Amino acid sequence: MSTTGTDVSGALRSLPPVGLEELNSEAALQTRVDRKYVVPAGLARHLLGTLQADVRVLEMGGSRSFAYDSVYFDTPNLDSYMLAARGRRRRYKIRTRTYVDSAVSFLEVKTEGARDATVKERIPYHLQDRARLTPEGLDYVRETLTASVGAMPSGRLGPVLETRYNRTTLYLPESGSRATIDTGVTWQRPAHSAWVLEDAVILETKSGSTAGPLDRHLWAHGIRPSRISKFATGMAALCPDLPANRWNRTLTRDLSLRPTA
Repeated sequence: MSTTGTDVSGALRSLPPVGLEELNSEAALQTRVDRKYVVPAGLARHLLGTLQADVRVLEMGGSRSFAYDSVYFDTPNLDSYMLAARGRRRRYKIRTRTYVDSAVSFLEVKTEGARDATVKERIPYHLQDRARLTPEGLDYVRETLTASVGAMPSGRLGPVLETRYNRTTLYLPESGSRATIDTGVTWQRPAHSAWVLEDAVILETKSGSTAGPLDRHLWAHGIRPSRISKFATGMAALCPDLPANRWNRTLTRDLSLRPTA
């Protein structure tokens, strides 16, 4: 396989596989601490190739990289975004997540729990409804947000941002953690042009409160977590008039976007 552009497959080719069932049973981590890193593609290949740990790669049907599509929903006043921009507790995100290769969609509600732990809840969703909230979907969002953060946003929820990328998932048995590597990350607002992250990957570790071996390997090479959210940072990058103090360093130091062809 080629290792040009943002492709990191060459560094992972020799690693043993793990199946989805085993991954989900051993490292489901629906409640977890996420650490995110924006890493230049060449450096990511080097660091993944030199990681001294037991690492397995999710493999399904002979493939190790899978296309993802997410549509995020917010109110006309961007209540969800503003809660994140102001660092409020009890913030949330509402999205559909589509696994493109298997044509399966979910409606997800993500909330921030104690000590920055992310709690994700989701239900199956019809693929044809991925870019809208059905009455049943709205009922689920209302019930979930009322139970987790105590309120439902007052404004009408509609799609505000779509993200697309290819994801490779790693399982690290030593710590029971997982990590994801997203390449070709693309952001697009409704009725606007799409923008792609240039020559970099978004690497995310998902573990309990203790950092895993991949985190420690990154830290040893001077790579520190970035304050990045595909939703909030993407909105800030595409809408410069929005308040974005929380992501200024990421936007100016780590993210280089270019229009898609």
